[in-house]
Amino acid sequence: MLTGWGLFMAALAVFLASHVIPVRPPMRLWLIARLGLRGYYIGYSLFSVLVLVWLIVAAGRAPYVQVLPSGPVWRWVPLLIMPVAIALVVAGAGGVNPLSFGAMGRRPFDPDDPGVLAVTRHPMLLALLLWSLAHLLANGDLAHVILFGLFAVFAFLGMVVIDRRRRRLLGPKVWQVLARKTAWLSLSGLVALRPSFAAMVLTAAIYVGLLLLHLPVIGVSPLP
Repeated sequence: MLTGWGLFMAALAVFLASHVIPVRPPMRLWLIARLGLRGYYIGYSLFSVLVLVWLIVAAGRAPYVQVLPSGPVWRWVPLLIMPVAIALVVAGAGGVNPLSFGAMGRRPFDPDDPGVLAVTRHPMLLALLLWSLAHLLANGDLAHVILFGLFAVFAFLGMVVIDRRRRRLLGPKVWQVLARKTAWLSLSGLVALRPSFAAMVLTAAIYVGLLLLHLPVIGVSPLP
C-alpha cells in the first residue's frame, strides 16, 4: 500500500494524466460518443474534483520538509485571498467569454461592457493562480510547494497561451474589437465592476461552505 511520498507522487501522476488523456481529441470523442456531451462534462468534472481532493490529502500526508517560513500569520493569507478568488469564479461563470474558457452564462458578450473581463480576460485562471499562491504560502512544506507551485505555473502559462491562441483563431481585427476594453490583468478595471446582489450572496455562501467543509474533507482546519 502506498504511503508518504509514494502516495503523493501516485496522486500527482493520476491528476496530471486525468487532465491530459481525457481531453485529447480521440479519447474525448470516444467518451462523448458513449456518455453524451453533458455526461462527459459532468463525469469529467466530478472525477477531476475527486482526484484533486485525493491529491491535496496525499500532499498533507507526505513527509514534512519545510521550504518556506511557517507560522500562524501565513494561514491568514487564504482567508483573505479566497473571497477574491471565489468572486472571480462567480463573475467569470456568470457571463459569456469569447476570449477564454469557463463562462456558462447566456448574456451576450458586450465589448463595451466586458464586466469582469476588464479586470482579467481569464477570471477562472486568475482565481486558480490566487488559490495556488495563497495555499502555497499558508503551508510552505515541500509537498505543498510542489503541488500549489504546479497549479500556479499552470494558471499563469494558461493565461498567456490562451491569449495567443484566441488572438490567432479570431484574427487581429476581431480580437481588437472584442478585447479592446479587456485586460490580461488590471486593477483599474475593478471600478467598472457592478456585482449583483445575487453574485455577492453566492460568493459569500461558497466561501462559508468551503470553510465548513475544509476540515472534514481535507482534514485540516483553515482557521489560524
